[in-house]
Amino acid sequence: MATESFVKPELFEFLVELKANNNREWFNRNKKRYEKEVRGPLLRFIEDFSVPLRTISPHFVASPKKVGGSLFRIYRDVRFSADKSPYKTAVGIQFRHEAGKNAHCPGYYLHLEPSNVFVAMGLWQPDNPTLLKLRSAIAGQAGEWKSAKGAEPFCTEFTLGGESLKRAPKGFDPEHPLIEDLKRKDFVAFKNLEQKETYSADFFNRFVELCRLGNPFMEFLTRSIGVPW
Repeated sequence: MATESFVKPELFEFLVELKANNNREWFNRNKKRYEKEVRGPLLRFIEDFSVPLRTISPHFVASPKKVGGSLFRIYRDVRFSADKSPYKTAVGIQFRHEAGKNAHCPGYYLHLEPSNVFVAMGLWQPDNPTLLKLRSAIAGQAGEWKSAKGAEPFCTEFTLGGESLKRAPKGFDPEHPLIEDLKRKDFVAFKNLEQKETYSADFFNRFVELCRLGNPFMEFLTRSIGVPW
């Protein structure tokens, strides 16, 4: 297991300064800092994580490519946004299922932002056919779902969150005992961390173990939508 400290205070300092200077001129002047303090260390983190990830599930991918890999782009898509700031002021890493082509597929996620660090896993805003598969699995396999989301110590470390419908989804009994789960639009579990935790040489191992805790939860989700665990 890795003992290197991949995340250093300089990463967050860069993001703080970027937020205050979110323009191309500043970023171009500081691009070497971005490569040294942000992208370079995180690509090494991703590359090293590929080894323990295979022991969690061989069907999830850790790709250290600079473009199109597990590290989200620093550049914002501003085409349909009123905010034309060109750069993201947070860093995201997603280890997604091999069957997925975008962020809306099963995956593990690490979010690094000044004063906002968290680990997440699950399915974020899946499409309607995928939602129907998940809800049908929960309604039809209630015991398995309760065991998966309630497994210790997963349920102690993580909290299920995201958006939900206000009413029961079409085709499902409003009186179902798991109706609150059936109303979910996101099936994501979150674990908030202190920023200083990421500076530790043991943070890599901590992240690995947090991902491993979600095995029952992630297995239920992946099998429910018809992809291999």
